Amino acid sequence: MSSAAPPLVRRLTAEATGTAALVAIVVGSGIAAQQLSPDDIGLQLLENSTATVLGLAVLILMFGPVSGAHFNPAVSVADWLAGRRTGTGLTAIEAAAYSAAQTIGAIAGAILANAMFDQAAVQFSTHDRVTTGHLIGEMVATSGLIALIFTLARTGRTTLAPAAVAAWIGAAYWFTSSTSFANPAVTLGRICTDTFAGIAPTSAPGFIAAQLLGALTGLGLVALLYPPLPEAADPAADRVLLPRPGMTD
Repeated sequence: MSSAAPPLVRRLTAEATGTAALVAIVVGSGIAAQQLSPDDIGLQLLENSTATVLGLAVLILMFGPVSGAHFNPAVSVADWLAGRRTGTGLTAIEAAAYSAAQTIGAIAGAILANAMFDQAAVQFSTHDRVTTGHLIGEMVATSGLIALIFTLARTGRTTLAPAAVAAWIGAAYWFTSSTSFANPAVTLGRICTDTFAGIAPTSAPGFIAAQLLGALTGLGLVALLYPPLPEAADPAADRVLLPRPGMTD
């Protein structure tokens, strides 16, 4: 079993493509939900969240062996922070490159979803979402996501990531007031659609700040509950997500 990660260009392609597909699923299912259930917002959210849960699990399985299937700058930055002292996880440059690829992919995914439903490909949301409750919801959703991912990594259960991560996002759609964006790249992508899943450009900075604060909170909780093992005992303790890059042969 090889321990070498695939070339960075392959990993960035996987991150950009996977994030584009994720946003296309979120936005596309939101548009479909509006069309199928125009008078029932609760049913729209059920349709949107169901598609997102199923699609996210598939995307993690598909792209995890190449890049780790982060699809989320908060995850990539947390991966760097958690492994910077032991040399595990992403380097700072890789984390920045992952974040850029994820953001580009997210914007492309929103444009693709708009085009699939015969809407203007390039548009901007007018859906203002910033309230105190929404920002608290984003902190909770993101901290739970990061805590879950790194708990799985530190307890050797990363094979559960597709189901567990999708389940958390699906649950957080319903129990948070913000409907769980929990992802700075996805937040930026959702600016580019004035549909059910959109977010106004003026709301995005607050969401992203709350997500990053939530990521730090989640990482702190994991450090408290699951201190990393000595490097010699488990050099991969902080690596995320599921089958690691280079571990497919």
